[in-house]
Amino acid sequence: MYNQSELKEVVDKALFNLPYNTEAHKLIDPVKYVLSKGGKRLRPVLSLMACNMFTDKIDEAIMPAIGLEVFHNFTLVHDDIMDRAPVRRGLATVHEKWDSNQAILSGDVMAFIANECIVQAPSSSLVKIFRIFNKAAVEVCVGQQLDMDFEKAAIVREDEYLRMIELKTAVLLAASVKTGAVIGGADDRDSDLVYEFGKNLGLAFQIQDDLLDIWGDVKIFGKTAGGDIVANKKTFPFVKAMEIAKGIQLTQLQELFTVKDAEEKISRVTEIYNQLNIRDVTEILAHDYINKAFGFLQKVSVDETRKKEMTNLAISLIGRKQ
Repeated sequence: MYNQSELKEVVDKALFNLPYNTEAHKLIDPVKYVLSKGGKRLRPVLSLMACNMFTDKIDEAIMPAIGLEVFHNFTLVHDDIMDRAPVRRGLATVHEKWDSNQAILSGDVMAFIANECIVQAPSSSLVKIFRIFNKAAVEVCVGQQLDMDFEKAAIVREDEYLRMIELKTAVLLAASVKTGAVIGGADDRDSDLVYEFGKNLGLAFQIQDDLLDIWGDVKIFGKTAGGDIVANKKTFPFVKAMEIAKGIQLTQLQELFTVKDAEEKISRVTEIYNQLNIRDVTEILAHDYINKAFGFLQKVSVDETRKKEMTNLAISLIGRKQ
């Protein structure tokens, strides 16, 4: 069995050795820049880990796993353009370092590079793998559209928000683990259980991400606290606060949308969240989803020792320092 650090090393090596069409360096340089910026490599590592649950031979799962990582980074390049984000992982975003046109085009080619990686799946499972990938890719785009729609919506319900993050974030994690499981030889029942595990893990991860943006340790989390508040993002804490706030609290939350001073805005919104116990509500929901995830993983018909690395990784994700 491979551990997380060994699988990340496999992923990093495969990404470094990706072949490119070098006829147009200006097209490929931003791609190399994005893929060299690191990150957790969560999706490909989970994919290989899922494969390893069912077989000791993971070689055939490496390139499809890399395809999932390239696709994920492609979505980030385009998301950053839409969000006008200047920084990603502590470095300038592609549209800031080059320009928006270059970011769009280089992002586009990443989608096709991802396809080329995915089609290197074993021929016996290629059609199934490609359909898993395409379904997730379309759903991610739907999730992004919903997120954009929510920016203009006066009210976003909790169920609407949860559906959006399921599509935008969770389904790609789910597709990643299912891809690995299928290549590893899992039957339909087990691959579906692994998918549900990944989806619920993704929901827990995103909800906790929302929480850490407000209450996380900046030194550990790596982001400036309150960034979502300043950007008026309708994350779970905001959606929940708008649902349960009454009277003056509700009025203040609505008025704080127009406050320009970032420090004052973060302070006042966080104070209202604390009055409404939003942190506790958010933590409870994240743990509900992680418990659901473990429930699905428990039903997968492989020995518990083969689930250990997956379990440890899931625990480490939801146990990020707050």
